[in-house]
Amino acid sequence: MICLLLIILGVAGGAYAGYHYVTGAIGPVDENDDEIVHVTIPIGSTSTGIGRILEENGVISDSSIFRYYVRFKNETGFQAGDYELTKSMNLDQIIDELKEGTIYQEYQLSFTIPEGRWLEDVITRIASETNLEEEELTEKVNDEEYLTELISRFEMLEDVILDEEIRWPLEGYMFPSRYDFVEEEIEVEQMIESMLRRTATVLTDNGAGSSDYSYHEILTIASIIEGEARNDEERLRISGVIENRLRIGMPLQMDPTVAYAHGEHFSRTLIEHTEFASPYNTYHINGLPIGPINNPGEASIRAALNPEDHKYLYFYHAPSGNVYFSETLDEHNRAVQQYR
Repeated sequence: MICLLLIILGVAGGAYAGYHYVTGAIGPVDENDDEIVHVTIPIGSTSTGIGRILEENGVISDSSIFRYYVRFKNETGFQAGDYELTKSMNLDQIIDELKEGTIYQEYQLSFTIPEGRWLEDVITRIASETNLEEEELTEKVNDEEYLTELISRFEMLEDVILDEEIRWPLEGYMFPSRYDFVEEEIEVEQMIESMLRRTATVLTDNGAGSSDYSYHEILTIASIIEGEARNDEERLRISGVIENRLRIGMPLQMDPTVAYAHGEHFSRTLIEHTEFASPYNTYHINGLPIGPINNPGEASIRAALNPEDHKYLYFYHAPSGNVYFSETLDEHNRAVQQYR
């Protein structure tokens, strides 16, 4: 009874401390301090980035609480701009201010990179939409000195991207999204690092830092999911298949890795294609390929971090568009025969 009482008191004390901390973080940093603090929110800032800026300027006490509070209240519509805030404002007042601000100016350059594209296709897209040339983009993303500098600045980047067998060092890290710039002309480093920052934010927001996989492995898994799945439900289930195969040491044998190994898109993967020796070809190697095989979107990254719990080891995409999952090879072969 004494032990039980101590446990109850400990849990109650922890809950009270947590509640007190959260309510304190939601409230003003200093309700008696009305001194104006000038805060600048850049264009393209996420809730994570905004929270970090507010904490650095001392108008909130915890950027993580800000991010979770914004998500809990489903707040959106924050505007880039200059703000006059005070430490006496609570989170609700700060959020209201951030939603009523004025954008600096209209974007002079806007374009979208679709999910799942190979890096060479991303480069072509950027060159067609901006003042940048394919040649300078290609040279920069392969510049070892520049890549080494990026590794020192971005936690998600690891030395593995410099492996000579990696086809494109930044494959998987160039986040597919809409990009807006206030300038008509941009620098090549500005473009690359904008995309890397988006990827870093998505990984952080989805808890990649606490995964058993490295950032490189997470993006590799996500890229396979992006190449295989047609909707969010499939993403989670296919992620579960990948997890199950990795756990028992079974070759992944995913067709998109074969296409990437060849550097050629196939309408249908043939047996002769799968015999190609490459560190990307999951019919040729066990485990994950040496790196990502495309640039995955947030839904695939989230699926890679949250695989569905099931016993499926196989799946088949039928010509009808339906996908059939199986636990055994016999079930899989019957599905292929039935629905081909």
